[in-house]
Amino acid sequence: MGSADAFYLDKSDPAAWKALNALSLKVGAALKAAGIGPRTIELVNLRISQINGCAYCLDMHTKVALEAGESIQRLGVLPVWREAGLFSDEEMAALAVAEMVTVLPHEEDRLAELAGARNILTDAQYSALTWAAISINAFNRVSILSRHAITPDPEAKQA
Repeated sequence: MGSADAFYLDKSDPAAWKALNALSLKVGAALKAAGIGPRTIELVNLRISQINGCAYCLDMHTKVALEAGESIQRLGVLPVWREAGLFSDEEMAALAVAEMVTVLPHEEDRLAELAGARNILTDAQYSALTWAAISINAFNRVSILSRHAITPDPEAKQA
């Protein structure tokens, strides 16, 4: 590995990393104040991390989601949440916002889906979820660019 492979953004500028974490704490408070539950938050974090291909964040947020009571079945079908029939209207609205923030530009059907989400979510929920998506996207990029490694779970079944 070259030196570029070992460059950790979070360690290279601790003040910026601290500011990103402070943003995350503020967003978490806004989500809680808006009545967004921990399972919905983790679904958003996971879906965005799937889209961005962030292995580190997927590993971490899968564990948090399971601890929050999320089911393995729903986590397994999260990439096809629209077709799964397992998610509430609020969760689907949250996932629509998450994808809208993460995947640019927007196609007409996605804009229509977002309009539907706005009919389900309050302004506070929409704002908090949008900021949550912005925040996890930033963390994904830091982890991907820093090549944060996953620590293998010794209890996990290996292929």
